[in-house]
Amino acid sequence: MKILANDGLHPSGVQALQDRGFTVDQTTVSQGQLANYINKNQIEILLVRSNTQVNKTLIDACPGLKIIGRGGIGLDNIDVAYATAKNIKVINTPKASSVAVAELVFAHLIGGARFLYDANRNMPLEGDTHFKDLKKSYATGLELREKTLGIFGFGNIGQETAKIALGMGMKVVYHDPEVENAQISIRFFNGSEHHIELTQQTKETVLQSSDFISLHIPSQDTYCLDKAAFEIMKDGVGIINTARGNAIDEVALIEYLNNKKVAFAGLDVFESEPKPEIQILMHPNISLSPHIGASTLEAQEKIGLSLAAQITEIYA
Repeated sequence: MKILANDGLHPSGVQALQDRGFTVDQTTVSQGQLANYINKNQIEILLVRSNTQVNKTLIDACPGLKIIGRGGIGLDNIDVAYATAKNIKVINTPKASSVAVAELVFAHLIGGARFLYDANRNMPLEGDTHFKDLKKSYATGLELREKTLGIFGFGNIGQETAKIALGMGMKVVYHDPEVENAQISIRFFNGSEHHIELTQQTKETVLQSSDFISLHIPSQDTYCLDKAAFEIMKDGVGIINTARGNAIDEVALIEYLNNKKVAFAGLDVFESEPKPEIQILMHPNISLSPHIGASTLEAQEKIGLSLAAQITEIYA
């Protein structure tokens, strides 16, 4: 049985599949040529990340497909309902990248609270001539301990983010209509665990009470953070988005950064990705990364092994 890993697959996943008799093709095929390549090479399993679109047109053009696998959580680029209607199994890896994304949240969050995003821009330019001035300008950083982190979306990644926050001594509040209550288990290096019960709060409560906000929601038709949401946030709030670009109204974000209502933002995803707006890229109070939430060596290996395990189970 032939598998096309069109957006790549970790060697551990490739090896696991090959050990079970699958043939893994890692050719990267352009969207326009994908249907022809799948049919010509008798591909039955298509594995993708976020770059490849598996829409109705592609599904109709490839009647031999039996499984579509997404290396990651979101399935925005796959027409899941249509694939399912065509008896094509759709799989993904909802837990494999949770730790990686949660840790990136805190890379942006700590960097924002201590102005590292700006210091790393200015130190190479002025560090040798205005060292004391820079030191003074970055002297009003914030500590995270005892601050409140508000989380929108409390699935696997939201809960992993909560674990880090709680471990750092932060208070966590969350909003997710799908998760009324959650038990967060924090595992320490020596194997011991500590359990904390959390209950969903209203959106307004989370917005009003949070010193920092982190977004972990799926793609949706309306903004989670629109102008009305910004209005009821605390002054000086910090916002991190590692979820979907359409979770934040970026025009409103720029407005509230400029009037200091929002102290800083950390963005790994963008409304107009893969060509973010220049106002976002050049803003002095935004920490930026190019959609690398799941891009760690460990996460990529877990994604590959998870896909291999699911495929093997289907054909067991």
